[in-house]
Amino acid sequence: MKDTTLVIMAAGIGSRFGGGVKQLTSFGPGGEIIMDYSVYDALEAGFQKVVFVIRKTMLDDFREVIGRRMERAVPVEYVFQEMDDLPQGFSVPSGRVKPWGTGQAILACRQAVHEPFAVINADDYYGKDAFCKVHDYLTNVPGQGRERYQFCMAGFVLKNTLSEHGGVTRGLCRLDGRRALTEIRETRGIVKTQSGAAVQHADGSLTALDPETLVSMNFWGFTPDFIGELERGFLRFLSGLGENAASAEYLLPTIVDGLLKEKRVDLTVLPSNDRWFGVTYREDVPYVRQAFAELTAGGVYPSPLF
Repeated sequence: MKDTTLVIMAAGIGSRFGGGVKQLTSFGPGGEIIMDYSVYDALEAGFQKVVFVIRKTMLDDFREVIGRRMERAVPVEYVFQEMDDLPQGFSVPSGRVKPWGTGQAILACRQAVHEPFAVINADDYYGKDAFCKVHDYLTNVPGQGRERYQFCMAGFVLKNTLSEHGGVTRGLCRLDGRRALTEIRETRGIVKTQSGAAVQHADGSLTALDPETLVSMNFWGFTPDFIGELERGFLRFLSGLGENAASAEYLLPTIVDGLLKEKRVDLTVLPSNDRWFGVTYREDVPYVRQAFAELTAGGVYPSPLF
């Protein structure tokens, strides 16, 4: 069986949460944070290593809250996503205040990841099903040398991923009849409505969406050769910034969608009916805490987890 690694993207600033380090907020009845549940589910599924993508300034607090505890359960590595981690010949543009997005986050793993790997957000709870399905895919994915990349993505039902407290960004997926992804469209401002879901526009108008649509929640399964692709793509991205240099982001959904359009990847969507939840807004905290309390009371998780 192939070795597999879980990469957790935890370098986000979390501005919508009020400026704090939301990834380190306690949610479980035993003081657990969301990442505790993700790592627990990943280990149950069979992942053998965890790589945390953080900012250097977070390291001491991060290790104190989660790292040292995790290090007793699984091999752990830390990599740093920094705004100035740029290829030779490039510098940080004037006015830039944050790193370059999820594509750069995975590129930061280039010295730490050499095996098939999954990628998740630090502040999202995905449920057990997705970890099992992605791990099973990665342990059976063909090796390098194929004409196309072979990747996977956990797909979640849109209605199961919405916040009660405001709009969210989701990657809306279009599939062919074989569960192969043909298009992913990053869509902002998706809100919960009485009829299901809709995109809320700047003028307040709504465009209805099918609440049963599968969406990307940044839970991916990649082969290690993808990191080389990210490196080449980041050079192209930086070279074409122009007037967007202060705010442009190098994002996984956009990168994957480009590979799909170029017919350079076969990407299998692995549907999950588990209910996603996470902390997009501070007002989400009581709901998430209640959800973990119910999962623990129902025997889904022990407390403490580790």
